[in-house]
Amino acid sequence: MAQTSLILKSLKNCLKQRRLTYVDVATTLELSEASVKRMFSEENISLQRLDKICSLLNMEISDLTRITEQMQNQITELTEQQEADFIQQPKLLFVAYMLLNDVNYELIKAKYNISEHEGIQLLAKLDKIRFIDLLSGNKIKLLTSRNFRWRKNGNIEKLFNEHIRKEFFQSRFSKENECMQFGSSIVSSSTIKTMHSKIEKLIAEFNELAQQDATLPFEDKVGCSLVGAIRPWEFSLFAKYRR
Repeated sequence: MAQTSLILKSLKNCLKQRRLTYVDVATTLELSEASVKRMFSEENISLQRLDKICSLLNMEISDLTRITEQMQNQITELTEQQEADFIQQPKLLFVAYMLLNDVNYELIKAKYNISEHEGIQLLAKLDKIRFIDLLSGNKIKLLTSRNFRWRKNGNIEKLFNEHIRKEFFQSRFSKENECMQFGSSIVSSSTIKTMHSKIEKLIAEFNELAQQDATLPFEDKVGCSLVGAIRPWEFSLFAKYRR
């Protein structure tokens, strides 16, 4: 990724963390919101404007550069062997998953059946593979990027998919906080590709909203899964009529 793209990505992350919007940036730069959106989308920003936005964030351009460098060093996925190790150690996978979802170590111990000794061992293993940085007082710093994902068709994705089929769809989706919509039609390859993009954007938006919820009390949140899928498929009851 080009350096400008990385810097602007870091900048947008900083704005989100401070709950600042494009409107706030527009006010600072004395521009319209549309102009600010175009500036970010076209990745065309002067050093003077970048400096003003950094001032809005109470930081220097050098701080933004350092954050960008940290982002470049973050891992986006595990190795095949690391994922295999996670499969062999379900509690290690569980702790990693909870940390990815902004549940801190003390809360994991309080809410789940993991002893202090066992917890420290698990954190040490995550630190060894640089999934986290284990600090003094058992404080945790995630070393994963915001777009971290399990390996495509890897061991963990296969494990999750297996359980999704067995567990996730064992519901009528009729409760207040449940929803399932099903659409089926005869479409072109172009439409399928367009839907691929829309599904990816939906999942990305879901993850962004989850990040915003990170500061809420644990009791105000619930484990939730979103499945977006599309594939060429014909109902077997219909397919048998094909010549």
